[in-house]
Amino acid sequence: MTTTSSEVRLTQFASGGGCACKVPPGELERVLAGLPGGRAGGDLLVGVEHGDDGAAVRIDGGRAVIATADFFTPVVDDAYDWGRIAAANALSDVYAMGGVPVVAVNLLAWPRTVLPMELAREVLRGGLDVAREAGCHLAGGHSVDDPEPKYGMAVTGVADPHRLMRNDAGRPGLPLTLTKPLGIGVLNSRHKATGEVFGQAVAAMTTLNRAAAEAALGTGVSCATDVTGFGLLGHLHKLARASGVTARIETAAVPYLDGAREALAAGYVSGGTRRNLDWVRPHTDGDGVPDDELLLLADAQTSGGLLVAGELPGHPVIGELLPGRSDGITLLVR
Repeated sequence: MTTTSSEVRLTQFASGGGCACKVPPGELERVLAGLPGGRAGGDLLVGVEHGDDGAAVRIDGGRAVIATADFFTPVVDDAYDWGRIAAANALSDVYAMGGVPVVAVNLLAWPRTVLPMELAREVLRGGLDVAREAGCHLAGGHSVDDPEPKYGMAVTGVADPHRLMRNDAGRPGLPLTLTKPLGIGVLNSRHKATGEVFGQAVAAMTTLNRAAAEAALGTGVSCATDVTGFGLLGHLHKLARASGVTARIETAAVPYLDGAREALAAGYVSGGTRRNLDWVRPHTDGDGVPDDELLLLADAQTSGGLLVAGELPGHPVIGELLPGRSDGITLLVR
């Protein structure tokens, strides 16, 4: 007897969901601080020091290889959609660095005695369809028997080493542009709790960041990141810290998906989002901004948009980069 995706709520087999299940950023930084290696130098153009979206290695004068990996537990119940979302999320790291994905391999963990392998096939089919959309080869991968389902990809891309987009290239005076609305995290949390399906969230998560990356490169942008598990505030803090600047956010300019504020008001906030806010709060000047607004800005996104230090036509400017401060504040929220 075949089990269909509609008969199984995949999110109920996961303790977390999507990029909200990441190790907390502060905890991760403490672990990495004690490990040698991985620092940029020589042909390693981008390493671990600034929390960029991928590693970049020069292979000759005009080419660099970008390497990244990303996987997570089910963020939606539909197996095919989960595969599409996870693939778009993994490919996004290459786009956020200014690269073009060339080849990817699957990363699959599956409770094979609990969930039918037919559902795993649907996950892989979703990933394959998005890889094809991106023009990226998908060839094999690795799978393990695991009590909790997980899926993602390791992706290799190429880029011009002189045109990388990175966290440490922000400069005062540059506007900040966001290419997808926020609110994915709270809508996913509501979906996990209630089973309600939010098509607007699925559409956002499955949209590739390719066009936004191409537009950014076309306007000469050299500083960008994607907004995923650490939320807008977390990723912007890392960018501002690496660049030695302070970032100002105009809350009224930040776009949100329909239903995001209602989901927040109903209490559908992940632990990952709360940890994000706890991490950046000491570095944030947000006097007068309600905690609910800060939680939305820290909302753990899955396959979110690009945050670009530059202006992209058709996307909202949500703030700007200012000169750095000496008091450790990297984020001004108004």
